[in-house]
Amino acid sequence: MRVTTAQEIGLAIRQRRQELGLSQQALADRVGVGRQWIVEIEQGKPRAEIDLMLRTLDALGLQVSVAAGKSSREVGAQRPLPDAQQRREIDINAIIERARKGRA
Repeated sequence: MRVTTAQEIGLAIRQRRQELGLSQQALADRVGVGRQWIVEIEQGKPRAEIDLMLRTLDALGLQVSVAAGKSSREVGAQRPLPDAQQRREIDINAIIERARKGRA
């Protein structure tokens, strides 16, 4: 699944959290934030600090990769699940740009 908006990244986080059987509070504890922060991220609110977002993705086993010289459409993230065939791509540049413009 290609992820290009704050709402899509929130959905990806919610789905992965649920796959792992984690409550919002359990994920918040792993990340070091309050449960309300997780609630807002899962709802797609674009106020997230990038370091907290990266810690959240890491706590869920999701990875963001950024490659020099590639367009924002080619920048991706994938979920390293042993039996998963899906690839989730997170276009972090598009998310940041939409947040700057207030269109997330």
